[in-house]
Amino acid sequence: MPSKYAFIAANYEHFYRYPEQYRMTPFRIFGNLFFVGNADVGSYLIDTGAGLILIDTTYPTTRALLVQSIWEAGFNPADIKYILHTHGHFDHFGGTTLMVSLSGAKTALGAPDAEVFRTRPEMALIADARYSYTELFTPDIELNDGDLIELGNIKIRAVSTPGHTMGVMTYIFDVTDGKETHTAGLYGGSGVNTLCRDFLEEHNNAFFRDYYLQSLEKVRHEPVDIVLGNHTGQNRTKEKYQRMCAHPEAANPFIDPKEWSAYMDFARDLYGRMLRDEANGTDQL
Repeated sequence: MPSKYAFIAANYEHFYRYPEQYRMTPFRIFGNLFFVGNADVGSYLIDTGAGLILIDTTYPTTRALLVQSIWEAGFNPADIKYILHTHGHFDHFGGTTLMVSLSGAKTALGAPDAEVFRTRPEMALIADARYSYTELFTPDIELNDGDLIELGNIKIRAVSTPGHTMGVMTYIFDVTDGKETHTAGLYGGSGVNTLCRDFLEEHNNAFFRDYYLQSLEKVRHEPVDIVLGNHTGQNRTKEKYQRMCAHPEAANPFIDPKEWSAYMDFARDLYGRMLRDEANGTDQL
C-alpha cells in the first residue's frame, strides 16, 4: 500500500476547490515586512523604500487572493521589483506569471530548481495543481549560496539549504521600524513529503535525504528573531496574528530570538518521525 505521505496532495482537495475560503487578512508583521499569503501558504511583502520585494506567490488557485492582499496592505502590485521563491514547487510559484505581468518584476529561484524546471519539470509537482492550468516560469536570476538581493534599504541573503528540493533557498534579512531592527528568517523548505520512500523511489532522488539534516544545522545559529514560514503552520502565523489583534499593546508575538533554533529542532524531529514510521511500517494506510 502507498505511504501516507503520498496522500498529502489529495488532502488539499477542499483547499483547491474552494480557495476563497482560505483567505487571510494581510497585516504588518513588523516594520516594513507584511504578510500577504493565505491560510496555508505564506507570502511576504517587503517595502524597501525603492520598490517592493515579494517572497513566494502561493498556489495558482489563490493568485487573485494574493493580488487583493497586496492592495489591502496598502501597496500597488505594479511596484514589485523582485519576486523571490523559496523553492520550485507549484504552491510557491503559482501566482508568479500573473505578478510578473502586473509588475515586470525580476524573478529569482535557486539554481538547482531552475535546472529542474528545464530538465525534470514534473518535479515542480504541477500535476497536483487541481482545477488550474499551471505553467513553469523562467527565472531571471538563478540563485546560489550567499547571493544577495539588494533594493532600497533591504539586503536579503540567500542561503542554499537543499533537502525538500535541491534548490531550496533560505532568506535572511533585517527589517526596521524606526530605530528598532530585527532579523527575519524564512527557512525555504522543511517538508518531508519529498523525502518519503515512495516519492524517492518514484523520482530516483534518494540523495535528497543526504542534505536535509545538514541544511538545518547549516543555518541553526543564524541570529534570527522573526521566524517566517513558507506554510503558515510552520511559524503559527494565524495564532500570532490573532494575538496581535487581541492584545495590540503586548509584545509582538513574531519577535522571539529562541524560535529559530526551536524550529530547526521541529524540522529535525519531523524527519526522524518519518524515518521511524517507515521502519515500523506505520506509514502504511
